[in-house]
Amino acid sequence: MLPTTAGLDDERAERTVPPPAVEEHPLPRLAGTPLPGRLAAEAPGWTREVDVVVVGSGVAGLTAALECRERMGPDSLVMVVTKDVVAAGSTRWAQGGIASVQAEGDTVAEHVTDTLVAGAGLCEPAAVEVLVSEGPAEVATLVERGTQFDLDASGQLALTREGGHHRNRIAHAGGDATGAEIERALVASVRTDPGIEIVEQALVLDLLPGRTEDGAPAVAGITLHVLGEGTRQGVGAVRARAVVLATGGIGQIYAVTTNPPVSTGDGVAAALRAGARLRDVEFIQFHPTVLFLGTGARGQLPLVSEAVRGEGGLLVNSAGERFMVGQHELAELAPRDVVAKAIMKEMAREGTDHVYVDGRMLGEETWRVRFPTILHSCRVAGIDPVTDLIPVAPAAHYFCGGVETDLDGATNLPGLYACGEVASSGVHGANRLASNSLLEGLVFAVRIAEALARDLPPLREPLEDAREAWLLDPAVVPALQRTMSRDCGGLRNATGLERAAGGLDRLGGRRTTEAGLAAWEATNLFCVAAAVLSSARQREESRGAHWRDDFGERRESWQRHLVVQADGDQLVHRLTPVGTETAAETAAEESAR
Repeated sequence: MLPTTAGLDDERAERTVPPPAVEEHPLPRLAGTPLPGRLAAEAPGWTREVDVVVVGSGVAGLTAALECRERMGPDSLVMVVTKDVVAAGSTRWAQGGIASVQAEGDTVAEHVTDTLVAGAGLCEPAAVEVLVSEGPAEVATLVERGTQFDLDASGQLALTREGGHHRNRIAHAGGDATGAEIERALVASVRTDPGIEIVEQALVLDLLPGRTEDGAPAVAGITLHVLGEGTRQGVGAVRARAVVLATGGIGQIYAVTTNPPVSTGDGVAAALRAGARLRDVEFIQFHPTVLFLGTGARGQLPLVSEAVRGEGGLLVNSAGERFMVGQHELAELAPRDVVAKAIMKEMAREGTDHVYVDGRMLGEETWRVRFPTILHSCRVAGIDPVTDLIPVAPAAHYFCGGVETDLDGATNLPGLYACGEVASSGVHGANRLASNSLLEGLVFAVRIAEALARDLPPLREPLEDAREAWLLDPAVVPALQRTMSRDCGGLRNATGLERAAGGLDRLGGRRTTEAGLAAWEATNLFCVAAAVLSSARQREESRGAHWRDDFGERRESWQRHLVVQADGDQLVHRLTPVGTETAAETAAEESAR
């Protein structure tokens, strides 16, 4: 039986929690290369006005657009701005699936516990409760919008298990093409809605500064560059009552990643320059099993989903020996940070640059039906997983931190919201639980739409933007990626981080006066890399996806969120407490309402 939304809207608790009084502990400033206040670009040659502009067209952005239209009424105007064609973002690359409580015997409490354990002490319990309890309804909405998940022989969702989960709760589509199927259904829904304008081939440059009635900084819209429209370089402005960032990840700050080429951190960088708070950006999840294509491979590499291990695949070293047994109770299905660290240690012990996934026991039929995408990628590389071991190594995969939001996706800047990978909603903590990412995009996109339907901000007048503008020479990007990969990647220490800081400082002095896509992306990558690096330098412990061999253990004093924010052309850091309310307490409070 497929999930249904019948009655779920009535049962959904609002969970709109006012922000608590937060004690912030400022950290000493680190010397860093200056950051631009905005991207250098021509003045906007055209202007539009809409109610909501959504930046990004993955599961989070398209869901936000659809839900805003549905909840704000037929006269609402929503624009979706996407950097490439509407279906080109990270969502379509998601192989494993989407996690939610669907199976008999599974419970919200168990999914919450698995998420909190994976998050290594930095999850916000209230956000996790929202994610897990509201998730099944949003999966049902996906089905209503046309997503065709794989079914078992009885017609129910075919569920599998991935790293960190103690239950089978991962729904998938097309075997290992879940993201592509979800994207297909959402794109079809968006294209049939006359109130949603889609602007493709458009890079968002910066957020338009505005003011609230009491004079506080706010967001009044965006500036963007559209190929072939407006002035010579297509720069325009979109005034909006609300801006929703759903721009995905930052994987292109590294030389090797699972992220597509469009993942250059544009939304994160624009938010940082505008004064938004970023949280926990030092936590970059490296997927343990990315197809190893040789030491010279660069850019986006194919993923070998941990669903292969969920179906019985094993991790082995060059001698064919399993090495996860005894390292964690779940062995090959331990949380991703545990598996990735174990792989890196095994490679160091052997003096090799990869290990192997052994999926030969699965058989050709399982590979063909359950993992057709991985099977194709392997065979293109000359590997047949039916008969061969698959060489794999960790690579940059998922941005666990991001633009800090509350439970309704609101940031510290009125008028600015964020959801999906670009956001730090509090659900991932120091390490994302497998297949919670698509779910997060759905759940918090809906909550943003609900919040805007209740209280849509006014249309604010943009202020004159006096921030200093400059651009980085795009020729520095390969060096930046090498620097981040070598010294701020899967394993870090003070020596490497200091070396990386010096490298970024030198690269930051190489500027250009020629505006264009390459220079804008290079500058965004630089801004994001600077924030990640400075935060990694500040956090003197190992926790989740942040591993330092000079501080090899967790430290209680660092069980805090690390917030980074622009102050002029420099970055400042603060520690803030993690929510102490347990999931059980949250559930009890909601039941009492």
